Amino acid sequence: MARQLAEKPQDLSHLVLAMMDDYLEARGDGFDFVSVDEPWSSRRFARIEIVDRLNAELTPEERVREGSIWLPDPRDPEAYDDRIAKAGGIDFFILASGASDGHVAFNPPGSWRESRTRIIRLSEETRRDNLQTFPDFGSIAAVPTHGISVGIDTIASAKEAVMIVWGAGKRLTLQRILAAARFDRKWPATVIHECAIREILADAEASNQPDA
Repeated sequence: MARQLAEKPQDLSHLVLAMMDDYLEARGDGFDFVSVDEPWSSRRFARIEIVDRLNAELTPEERVREGSIWLPDPRDPEAYDDRIAKAGGIDFFILASGASDGHVAFNPPGSWRESRTRIIRLSEETRRDNLQTFPDFGSIAAVPTHGISVGIDTIASAKEAVMIVWGAGKRLTLQRILAAARFDRKWPATVIHECAIREILADAEASNQPDA
């Protein structure tokens, strides 16, 4: 996208990035975001890997604006759904699924269809999947035990969504998603079936079809 914008600039000043989750650490009697300096921080990812890249070749008037990266507040998680609703809802959610347990955002197996933004104790499977995603953790002990995440209903309420399933490690989750016709609490990534306009994008390795 950054390369395309460099070749053909577009005005992104209206764009809002509604991030789905972030890791938390205990602070006093509550929780707060992990440091923005950590490579696994969603705040860091949104700024460095998304906004800075998209803005690089745009004029100041065309750039994604300061304050346009939204995250749920661990001090008031429920307010995030209200903020999204007041803004007119999510136009487009980009989803991915955990390889071993089908978690989506930080929603673990057993999450209710009606769930909304909340603080979640991360399952062992989710933490091991995230260790694979971020080897910088070094060990499972270093992976945070809690996160804040949009809920299943938050995701299902999006106007449009895409589930990206990439790599041989995601074969199981693709099979589980395709085998379902509606949301299955045992495999939260099946929420894609609840989205009004939806698409599943998988590569040949995930679909186990080398010639695809």
